[in-house]
Amino acid sequence: MERTIVPDVISPQKLATLGPRDSVAAAVKLMTGRAIGALMVTERGRLVGIFTERDAMTRVLAKGKNPKDLTLADVMTPGPDTIRPDTPVHEALDLMSRYGYRHLPVVDGDRLIGIVSIRDLYRAVKDQLEGDILSLAEALIQG
Repeated sequence: MERTIVPDVISPQKLATLGPRDSVAAAVKLMTGRAIGALMVTERGRLVGIFTERDAMTRVLAKGKNPKDLTLADVMTPGPDTIRPDTPVHEALDLMSRYGYRHLPVVDGDRLIGIVSIRDLYRAVKDQLEGDILSLAEALIQG
């Protein structure tokens, strides 16, 4: 996985963003419609937070709050950890594992360029392992 970098594994779907003053209800509707687990909260083009399905469950629903009455600023994770586009997959996996993240924003300087999910990284690792196993099997057969 040393040779695979994050942009090689990011899902091709369009990045979902909303502003901090948008409602949690709007965020949940967008996330449900796109079948995604997180969206980026941006202001004037800059990343200011992340809102995930876990946030919706623990910070809104579990506390009996109405998603229509809350803004993303009320419940998002502000200033989330990010990774750069040249981050190797194994480093992104390490960060996710260490902190329990399922999504990481990918930024280049101040510019938000994407999001990588644990599912994206799982696919990359799986594909790499399958390739390595095939190469090893061929080497053993050729002996």
